[in-house]
Amino acid sequence: MSGDDPKTLVSTEWLQAHLKDPDLRILDASWYLPDMGRDAKTEYQAAHIPGARFFDIDEISDQRSDLPHMAPPPEKFISRMRAMGVGDGHQVVVYDGAGLFSAARVWWTFRLMGKTDVAVLDGGFPKWQAEGRPTEDMPPVLRDRHITVSRQAHLVKDVTQVAAAAKLGDYEIVDARGAPRFRGEEEEPRKGLRSGHIPNSKNVPFRAVLNGDNTLKGPDDLKKVFAEAGVDLTKPAITTCGSGVTAAILSLAMERIGKRDHALYDGSWAEWGMYGDLKVVTG
Repeated sequence: MSGDDPKTLVSTEWLQAHLKDPDLRILDASWYLPDMGRDAKTEYQAAHIPGARFFDIDEISDQRSDLPHMAPPPEKFISRMRAMGVGDGHQVVVYDGAGLFSAARVWWTFRLMGKTDVAVLDGGFPKWQAEGRPTEDMPPVLRDRHITVSRQAHLVKDVTQVAAAAKLGDYEIVDARGAPRFRGEEEEPRKGLRSGHIPNSKNVPFRAVLNGDNTLKGPDDLKKVFAEAGVDLTKPAITTCGSGVTAAILSLAMERIGKRDHALYDGSWAEWGMYGDLKVVTG
């Protein structure tokens, strides 16, 4: 698959051409790790793609969970999207201020809710700005829009399912964290977590699927990246990372190469690394 696909990935050219479409909804899903020293909301208020709404990954989440930004319950997703004027019949395009980082997580969240007319902006806001495309600092005018969701339970895995998969080897568990963290050579950014990885998991650092300008690599290159990491694409896959954000970049990459049987481990290492009774592998 190549080129623009409104269900996975669209280019800045595509978005500019469709900017005035009445049924287009653009979401700024920027989110940064504390060590990045950036404030997503402040940056959004200063400049965003015309008409973009701010999607707060930490707030539009399951706040009953102790784990960071777990997928929101459907009722909460519905109420937040209605208030943002995002609903049925809309084509959604999600971008972030890092290029391609947190936008994929929101793409995955929409898929989890049964909404498939959603794409990530390839190269994100940095590419959009570098090309001199229009931005604004005005909040968009929001009109309530009805939205129906149908949660796709097969797209998400919990710790019990992942533990079973690690033991049985019937899934490929693919970890998007950097190699030093995967191998347990680098401390986890979240305090109190053990270092290492899930038994039988493979490492595909999310940067490996991106080009230098933070656009997603083409399908042939993506297949090569997975193959070189020893990922058997004939098996169903479970993506994982530090807290379920960059795992979604691997989910998007799999979708781009036509692989449909993938799920995301929402708790990711924030959960696995916390429980002493779960096995951890280093090296």
